[in-house]
Amino acid sequence: MFMKKIIMGLILALSAGSETQAQSPAVFKSGDRVVFAGNSITEAGFYESNIWLYYMTHFPDQRITVFNAGIGGDVAGQINNRFEEDVLAKKPSVVVLTFGMNDSGYFEFSAADADETAKQRLEKSFQSFALLQKKLLENPGIKPVIMSSSPYDETMKNKDNYFKGKSKLMEQIATFQQTAAKTNGWAFVDLLRPMTEINIREQKSKPEYTLTGPDRIHPGRAGHLVMSAFFLENQGLAGKPVARILINAKAGTAEAENAKVNLHKKASAAVVFDYLANALPFPIDSVNAQWDNPQKQSDALAVYPFIKNFNQETLQVKNLKKGDYQLMIDGTKISTFSADSLSNGINMALLSNTPQYQQSLSVMYLNDLRAELEKKLRDYYWLQFNFFKGENLLYNDSQQALEKVLAKARTDVFVRSKMGTYQTARFPEVREMWERNIQQLSDRIYQINKPTSHLIEIVAVK
Repeated sequence: MFMKKIIMGLILALSAGSETQAQSPAVFKSGDRVVFAGNSITEAGFYESNIWLYYMTHFPDQRITVFNAGIGGDVAGQINNRFEEDVLAKKPSVVVLTFGMNDSGYFEFSAADADETAKQRLEKSFQSFALLQKKLLENPGIKPVIMSSSPYDETMKNKDNYFKGKSKLMEQIATFQQTAAKTNGWAFVDLLRPMTEINIREQKSKPEYTLTGPDRIHPGRAGHLVMSAFFLENQGLAGKPVARILINAKAGTAEAENAKVNLHKKASAAVVFDYLANALPFPIDSVNAQWDNPQKQSDALAVYPFIKNFNQETLQVKNLKKGDYQLMIDGTKISTFSADSLSNGINMALLSNTPQYQQSLSVMYLNDLRAELEKKLRDYYWLQFNFFKGENLLYNDSQQALEKVLAKARTDVFVRSKMGTYQTARFPEVREMWERNIQQLSDRIYQINKPTSHLIEIVAVK
């Protein structure tokens, strides 16, 4: 009943019977400035960096800029409190707003009055969102995307951090988020429900499985890739190939999608052609790069069809004589395939030794460096909004401010975790250098991400 009142209040107050619908987010276009505003899951920087990496590799000529505006621990009210200084200040054309994990609370679910507290937290989150909604409506040049939180994993086998009922409250928050998006004709992306479905499906055979981590809250690298994938899915990008090539060796004909192919008519090899794709493959990282979480990005491939949906660089060669053939690119042996395999089609995006994959790796590593510098700046802003603003010392960064935060760090583990960065970041020259480095890295990425022409040879193994 309580939830119905909230939803009815939202509809009556903001839509007055509007027939508009929640939309899918539009594909980002050249020049877009996309700000992801959220909590620690956003502050970690992984899912939005994955999304940007997809655009860097798949739309190399359409430059966009993605900003991390995540602050660990934030609820909708705190995002609202920093909206002008931390979100609008980035001059966004698109704002992706996500909250719900912290809004729903934690240890309150163990108390006797948990149900009443949950109602209060739901109403508080809704009221705070209404303030954010007003600001977004006052900025018609911004395209809002409302995105639900990734899930709190209440079903995994784990004795720690179990808060019974938290996931239900998070679903109620996602419901009013979706209703608000529908009311305003804004885009909505649901991460909560599809990621929960994956968790429950995998836990049938492996009860301890999770897309989050040991704390049930923060997704690991695999979880972040799945988050990115669902966002890209909602943009309608699933099934868009890196490239598709179909060659009839007998007829001497070639077809291509998202690429240009020039078949050499007279060649000593079975098939020879020049290949220029419009995109690069998406590089998958196999290294664990997140503290206290063993997940690798590549782990996501076992539970979500990322390769099928977003990483198809298909080479299909029909009517070859029976036997084995070497795939050579620019004179280098890449791998050996049977005529049947080539007839069915091979996915070159799975071959990490191709020159195009190596090119995409260089883009990925530069993007990682950019994200690491941006994370340093987020540590600085975390202290500004979570500590200094309440002390009336926002952007003060004086010796007095340093002494005050050092005193707080002695008793607050979260403040203490940011101090290593802050002691250098408090100097404007340091932040300016980081920002210049971020810009330089972004510039370099968009210089080196352009696909180049390659000579591909299909040579019979003798």
